[in-house]
Amino acid sequence: METEGHTVKKTINRYRSFRYALILEGIVIGAISGAVVVLFRYLLSYADKILNSVLDYGKDHIWFIPVWFIFLAAAAFTVALLLKWEAFISGSGIPQVEGEMIGELDPCWWKVLAAKLGGGLLSLGCGLSLGREGPSIQLGSMAAKGFSRLTKRAKTEEKLLITCGASAGLSAAFNAPIAGVLFSLEEVHKHFSPEVLLSTMASSITADFVSKNVFGMQPVFDFQITRMMPLPTYGHVILLGLIMGGMGVVYNTCLSGTQDLYRKIPSQNTRLMIPFLSAGVFGLIYPYVLGGGHSLVEVLTSGEMMFGSLCLLLVLKFGFSMISFGSGAPGGIFLPLLVLGAVIGSIYFTAVGMVSHSLDGLLDNFIILGMAGYFSAIVRAPITGIILISEMTGSFSHLLTLSMVSLAAYVVPDLVHCAPVYDQLLHRLLLRLNPGKESSLTGEKVLVEGMIFHGSEAEGRKVSEIRWPRTCLLISLMRGEAEFVPRGETKFTAGDKIVVLCDETVQGELHRVLRDVCETVKMGHKA
Repeated sequence: METEGHTVKKTINRYRSFRYALILEGIVIGAISGAVVVLFRYLLSYADKILNSVLDYGKDHIWFIPVWFIFLAAAAFTVALLLKWEAFISGSGIPQVEGEMIGELDPCWWKVLAAKLGGGLLSLGCGLSLGREGPSIQLGSMAAKGFSRLTKRAKTEEKLLITCGASAGLSAAFNAPIAGVLFSLEEVHKHFSPEVLLSTMASSITADFVSKNVFGMQPVFDFQITRMMPLPTYGHVILLGLIMGGMGVVYNTCLSGTQDLYRKIPSQNTRLMIPFLSAGVFGLIYPYVLGGGHSLVEVLTSGEMMFGSLCLLLVLKFGFSMISFGSGAPGGIFLPLLVLGAVIGSIYFTAVGMVSHSLDGLLDNFIILGMAGYFSAIVRAPITGIILISEMTGSFSHLLTLSMVSLAAYVVPDLVHCAPVYDQLLHRLLLRLNPGKESSLTGEKVLVEGMIFHGSEAEGRKVSEIRWPRTCLLISLMRGEAEFVPRGETKFTAGDKIVVLCDETVQGELHRVLRDVCETVKMGHKA
């Protein structure tokens, strides 16, 4: 009991004093995670060049085509072996990071680093319609976790460092440091605090510095959008957003359905053979759909594709993205969904242009509007999407229209109660994984932050009236600038920030209580 009390005291004291230490640690994490992700991105650029050379060679030398398909089958088999060795590398990797943040998962950091790096290179290098950002976020997080474990940091501090690693991963993957910070706050950590903000900023900026030293200063999408949207065209922005919202529902629904279909195939080898061999077929007959689609956006901006070609591209790219991600191959959905959004934006622009000239000269605007709207509808992180698109295109001049399309796209899936894609994927992951995977949880004490939302069930209720999980203790309540230790009779008010000390084994249960009781607005609730 005395040892446990000492551990609790040490955890609380460390929490009170490590804000500025976290900034320094954030810089270290940014350098380490940034270097890992830059290596991954650098190797992918070479893999992409090799893929293009192989496809060009195969078109001129028919005898080489069977050799290529044999290689693709071998690559699928290798990725299946990596998934068998470390199941946590499946898919994007972002749900796995979120699962760890709420205490439900605890993967082996070095196994994930090695397997994700190899599996991601094979999957993306062979042309599967997957993105580099999800693996980059997971690689950055696991590099941060490795630093934490090797330097014996406490669990509370480790989770902040993992958040820093996620921020650094996105920043280095897309040269988007601000989006990296916002994504870590909006999607990964899901709570704002000075500790998280300062440390993730330090990490993200450092990772961006590392990335720019290797890949240069230019934005990811190197095209300039000089013309602003005229005010009379803003109705099209709203309409496009509503269309994007509906398409986002279709995307999330189809993704879930594709995963269900794949689950009916018992063999992992067979599941992976489908996208890998499909990549071989598309590489020969329609290479536009291969890979994340970075170069495809530049093709779209040229305006040379006709309406029918754009519709065909949308159907094939959408279908191959479902086939690729649903199989469980290591790779993300960020870049493919952004490209799909760009294609939908181009289709809308072209369709309007067939009956009116009111949008002439605004093709590039509708491409970025499509990206932002589709991201908001699918991921449900609109602020991250707005800033991400702005950083990726190198222009912050279109924040108003990007905000409008993102808001409209957000509303539609929210009204029909379509779950955000990463929440959906995390839920499926937790249902599928063997509970034995969590056996590495040690029972160490962890500090968890929460917020009392206006209209939530907790607002106006006493601390003692909330059914907290066992082994939980509220140690701090901040109300404005004042901080005090709450008692059982203390009543919560909207805006209160609470810190709860709990056993690591009940952290997942505590997060669910905070989400459902403290952070969910109840319709018709009266304090």
